[in-house]
Amino acid sequence: MSIKRKLQAIIKTSLEEQNIDFDLDKIVIETPKENKFGDYSTNVALLLTKVLKDNPMNIASRIKESTNSDIIEKVEIAPPGFINIYLTKKVLLDEINKIITEDKNYGRNNVGNNEKINLEYVSANPTGTLHVGHGRGATYGDNLSRIMSFCGYDVTREYYINDAGNQMNNLGISIKERYKELCGLDCNLPEDGYHGKEIIAIAKKIYDTYQDSKLEEDIPYFKQEGLNILLEAIKKDLDNFRVNFDVFTSEESLYDKGEVEKVLNSFKINDNCYVLDDALWLKTSEYGDEKDRVIVKNDGNYTYLLPDIAYHVNKIKRGYTHLIDVLGADHHGYINRLKGALEILGHDSSILDIEILQMVRLLKDGEEIKISKRTGKTITLNDLIDEVGINATRYFFASKSLDTQMDFDLGLAVKNSNENPVYYIEYANARISKVLNNYQGNLQTKDKFNTIDEDIAYNIMNKLIRFEDTVISASVKRAPHIICNYVYELASLFHSYYGAYKFITEDSEYTEERMLLLKAIKIVINNSLNLIGVIPREEM
Repeated sequence: MSIKRKLQAIIKTSLEEQNIDFDLDKIVIETPKENKFGDYSTNVALLLTKVLKDNPMNIASRIKESTNSDIIEKVEIAPPGFINIYLTKKVLLDEINKIITEDKNYGRNNVGNNEKINLEYVSANPTGTLHVGHGRGATYGDNLSRIMSFCGYDVTREYYINDAGNQMNNLGISIKERYKELCGLDCNLPEDGYHGKEIIAIAKKIYDTYQDSKLEEDIPYFKQEGLNILLEAIKKDLDNFRVNFDVFTSEESLYDKGEVEKVLNSFKINDNCYVLDDALWLKTSEYGDEKDRVIVKNDGNYTYLLPDIAYHVNKIKRGYTHLIDVLGADHHGYINRLKGALEILGHDSSILDIEILQMVRLLKDGEEIKISKRTGKTITLNDLIDEVGINATRYFFASKSLDTQMDFDLGLAVKNSNENPVYYIEYANARISKVLNNYQGNLQTKDKFNTIDEDIAYNIMNKLIRFEDTVISASVKRAPHIICNYVYELASLFHSYYGAYKFITEDSEYTEERMLLLKAIKIVINNSLNLIGVIPREEM
């Protein structure tokens, strides 16, 4: 049980002793910004003012008097009715043993209670190379899946392959035209075709293998070849970026199984759509959308919304109780229409959450970079990784809330100085590793710690004991950047400790206890970084 949950339970018991019925989850336990206000604080007395019709200071005083626990050193009240709680040094010291014993599992919990979550992210169209925007979405989706899994959710990581529709036909046409060019024929690339170097490379691969023997093949052949090659390249790039998936679902497969037609027929049968200007419109405005939406165009082709609805119904039928989609900023208006469509079909739209990622600006020397010097095109994810490395790329993407526009400072990301947050954290890990490697003793957990008494050490231990609550918060709020903030602050506390004290001395007990504390810090740093896909260096 996390420390906040323990404190909630203690306050709940205190309230019950006074015959006050109050929901455990409504007892908010917070970490004060200043140590003088305690290790933790709660405003429960303020919340009870209207219920009990009493002054919050009086209520806080009664709660204080009936609050007893061996993990609490003292309780103080402060105007207008806050209850400030100080932990015992023993509970902080005991946490060192707990961390070392649980090691990689420290902080793992079961808040999710094995709820089946489908988390869809990246889902880039297989028509080109991943760019930096895809990298930010990939980082967020992968980090959130790591964090939620760590918190006991049953998470499926899913990639939706948009392999049907006009864009894929244009891909097939573009590859065939480039192939014809290699065969010595005229190349007539359509204006809305794909002009990237990867299209030329695919055509060349086909030509190198078959020469001109594929000239009689129709567009579907070239489309499938392009899809296979580009999707494989995307998977390879994502794997290199430490991003993996459990499921790849094909849009085309939804058509093949008749699932798109089934959804369309359901709309028609239940009078949830109408014809206007020879197009078929869905009545999403009756379910929270700002207007109705076209699902079948006047030329008979389906809009992208219809198969997307079928795809989400497919996920619901697979037994997921919650769906999370990570989509680009241009999909903001998409949320209500998709939720409305699910409501029309009889599903609770609250099952779906759509996380919108904002744009990324790459900066160097204060100037925005919009194109790759190597290709003259939009900067790809691989360009960025080549420039700053995987750790820095993942940390910087993870460090900001997804719903804010991000400025990615390339110069800062490669700096070997304390200004660079990922370097600063890795340096803490490397420093601890060096000290532990220089220690000659055999580290074992202790029944009692006798020599740790520095204020900075207790600040560190207070930070360590908050790790589980931090992970839970990042999971519930779906905010991986909370982990980045936490591990940076922990690294900062360690560096202060390192600069002020010696860890290895002639006093064996003193040294052993500091080694155990350092080992605990290292475990929590590594567990934090693992949740955001960063592999720290052991030496620098």
